Parts: sequence; structure tokens; C-alpha cells
Amino acid sequence: MELGLIGLGKMGGNMRERIRRAGHTVIGYDRDPELSDVASLAELVERLEGPRVVWVMVPAGAPTQSTVDELKDLLAEGDIVVDGGNSRWTDDEKHAAELAERGIGFVDAGVSGGVWGLENGYALMVGGDDEHVARVQPVFDALKPEGDFGYVHAGKVGAGHFSKMVHNGIEYAMMQAYAEGWELLEAVDSVTDVREVFRSWQEGTVIRSWLLDLAVNALDDDEHLDKLRGFAADSGEGRWTVEAAIDNAVPLPAITASLFARFASRQDDSPQMKMIAALRNQFGGHAVESKSEH
Repeated sequence: MELGLIGLGKMGGNMRERIRRAGHTVIGYDRDPELSDVASLAELVERLEGPRVVWVMVPAGAPTQSTVDELKDLLAEGDIVVDGGNSRWTDDEKHAAELAERGIGFVDAGVSGGVWGLENGYALMVGGDDEHVARVQPVFDALKPEGDFGYVHAGKVGAGHFSKMVHNGIEYAMMQAYAEGWELLEAVDSVTDVREVFRSWQEGTVIRSWLLDLAVNALDDDEHLDKLRGFAADSGEGRWTVEAAIDNAVPLPAITASLFARFASRQDDSPQMKMIAALRNQFGGHAVESKSEH
């Protein structure tokens, strides 16, 4: 099938390549002309045969809103917009209603996979009407990992991004647990090789995971994380998860504590946040701050 893809950054560019490898046609647009296949959104829409599917992969908030506004004027009845960024689920409901005024369908897709997705595939959590999801299914099949898992039609519009939000909230808490354990191991004299303790957990233990593998990668690069400053940003989804928990009276003590720990990292050079920063860099290519920058 044909797909228009808007936003060709770290994830979007790799997604374009993975979809093309599966035999589909992708016409990409990015504000950086060196990355873009076309000069404008208007040209992208013009190049696609109707009914069109256009996937938006730009930052949440104002950039996504302005893109949706522009597509609403460019697309026609029967076309579909997919938001694959990290938008808040309440924005999905708003965007679906705005596009429906023109007969344009909307699908929200929570995407996980970071900088590793090109080779490993992307986990996809999708929300939207059955008919709209079915139209985009060949692209979902191209992006997902091989095998039976890694894709779900989670429910109606907003369900995909809500599921991805909860996924990221869990990720916050898991990273925090590894970081706390690492700091405690580093603090005692009796443990002389913390990195190898972490490595030993990679097989046969109940806490083995891809995040643990990435922690070992980070420690192989910098055994005591001496090069990093103990600062870790929050992407917004951790906050949204805690807010949703409050709205629904669901207790989330571990996820909430991990979010507050990141806030604490902005006040001091936190050893735990060195590990969080290292993990975020490993799986998502997120920027880290070195001590030399401060």
C-alpha cells in the first residue's frame, strides 16, 4: 500500500525504512529538506492516490495539532490520519472529532521501540474504529516485531495512546527499581563488581528484561557511570499516567514515586538518575548530560 509519513526523525526515519523493506511505498515529509521526499505537506498529499493514509510522527502538543489542522484542509473524505507520536489520549478524541467533520478517519498508535525498532520491530498499541484500523493494518504488520506479539487493537480512539502512556509509566517504575538496586550495590564495600552482578541477572532470574540488558550495555560503556550527570528528564507520559490514576482513583505508588524521583534529580547529582539517564539513552537515544557540561 501507499503511506504518507510526516516526521522523519530518529523513529520516523527508521519506520519509513522498515515499511519500505516490507514492500510498501512510503512518501515522507520532514521540515529538514535533506530527510524529506517532498517539499511540502501539500505535495505529499498530491503524490498519494486516494483514499489516502497519512501517518503523523511529530512531537505531541502544538506540532501535532498544527499538522492535523493542515491535513484537515488538504485531505478528502475517506482518507485516514494516524497519529503515531506520544500524544495525550484526550487530544486523540479532539482530533478524531475535528477530522470527522470532513469525513476523515483517525487512528491513534502508541509506538514503542526507540532506536532499535528498525531491526527489531515496533510494539504497537492502536485505537480507533475497526474499519479505519483495518485500512492501516498492512503498515502495522510491517512495523510490528516478527511473531505473535507486539501489536494490539486496544480499543476505540484514544486507547492506543492511553495504553502506551501506561506502558511508559511502568517503564518509569522498572528503571527506578534497577537504579535504586544499582546505587545500593555500589554503596557497600563487600560487593566489588557491581557490573558483573547486573550481568549475572540476565539469565535465570525473575527480574531479567530488555531494560536489564540495556543497563549492562550502559555499564560496559561506563562501569560506574562516572561520565554522566545524575539528571533525567520526564517525557510527560509519566505525569499523565499519575494524573489518570488520580482521576480514576487507582493507586500507583511505585510509578508515582519514580516520577517524583526524576523531579528530585533536577536538584542534586543523583547516582540513581545516572542509571535512568543511561537507560533512556540506550533504548531511545535520549540525550544525556555529562559532568563536563556543568
